[in-house]
Amino acid sequence: MKGLSVLIKPSSSQCNIRCKYCFYEDLSEEREIKSHGFMKIETLEEIVKKALNYVENGICNFVFQGGEPTLIGLHFYEKLIEFQKKYNLKNATINNSIQTNGFVLDEKWAKYLKENNFLVGLSLDGNEKVHNERRIDSKGEGTFDKIFKSKKLLDKYNVDYNILAVLDNTLGENIEEVYDFFKKENIRFQQYIPCLDSINENKIINKNLDNKIYLKSLKKLFDMWYEDIINGNIYSIRYFENILMIILNGRAESCDMMGHCSIQNVIESDGSIYPCDFYVIDKWKLGNIYKDTFDEIFKNKISQNFYLESLNIPEECKKCKWQKLCRNGCKRYRDINGQYKYCKEIQEFFSYSINRFLEIANKIKNRA
Repeated sequence: MKGLSVLIKPSSSQCNIRCKYCFYEDLSEEREIKSHGFMKIETLEEIVKKALNYVENGICNFVFQGGEPTLIGLHFYEKLIEFQKKYNLKNATINNSIQTNGFVLDEKWAKYLKENNFLVGLSLDGNEKVHNERRIDSKGEGTFDKIFKSKKLLDKYNVDYNILAVLDNTLGENIEEVYDFFKKENIRFQQYIPCLDSINENKIINKNLDNKIYLKSLKKLFDMWYEDIINGNIYSIRYFENILMIILNGRAESCDMMGHCSIQNVIESDGSIYPCDFYVIDKWKLGNIYKDTFDEIFKNKISQNFYLESLNIPEECKKCKWQKLCRNGCKRYRDINGQYKYCKEIQEFFSYSINRFLEIANKIKNRA
């Protein structure tokens, strides 16, 4: 059995809003070619054909991100379904998902997403005050009203979606009211992604997440989530759920908590393939969908080096009592010595929360 996931960037680094912390805007500036424009339909067809040819009695995940992936237009995704039906000769189980800022979603989009069983990740950074501080349009104006209308459209059409919020200093200082807002709006599936520093060590960083604020917000978020869980009011917070997965089964589903990198098959609009969304730079280009098969991509030297580099962690991490839960974090959050930048904060967080995590894990075991 062989499965496959591909993460496709049909609009390259193009976007219709100007988030102050955008890591992909920053990342694309490190490439020789910042944006490859919109993906050609022939490129999409080649991706679908090769992906479904690779899968053997397994699952094939097609994930769309940006830039902003809706900018290419709905017709592109209509062709996607057409190609999937044409090339799924081995009867793979196909899952489609899209991460969007929601700015152009309308009735046609919502209807399409529902009819074709897309899982949607909608970027919404909390309530109006917090969201509009960071997620602005090309005129410098807040985008909350437009994105919240898109959220309501997804509700109207019963589209499966989760909310992704970027955790920087602003959101961290307002974590309680953001979580309360999500609860008020019955948003059951939430992700909080710590803001990324620049990949260029020489750049001045003014958009990151202060260590003390991260710890404070993590503790507060956990307290609120734990209280809801104990009272039977279940909300999914991806990071906390992955900790429970490790406690219960020894494995996480989130790649940043696996303890090593894997090849995510990120495909830019020109067909170039990279190992990870955080490393779409020239140094880590693995090949091109027109020239290479997925078997060749997984076996090439750059792919192997990307994986092996992620295994290099400091000796003190190997001896740490929390290593099995922390696993030194995602490689993009490590310093030049290979140590997770929030190491001390995570150690304190686990000391603060572990007994309650174990309590929840035991409740889950007893229900099984």
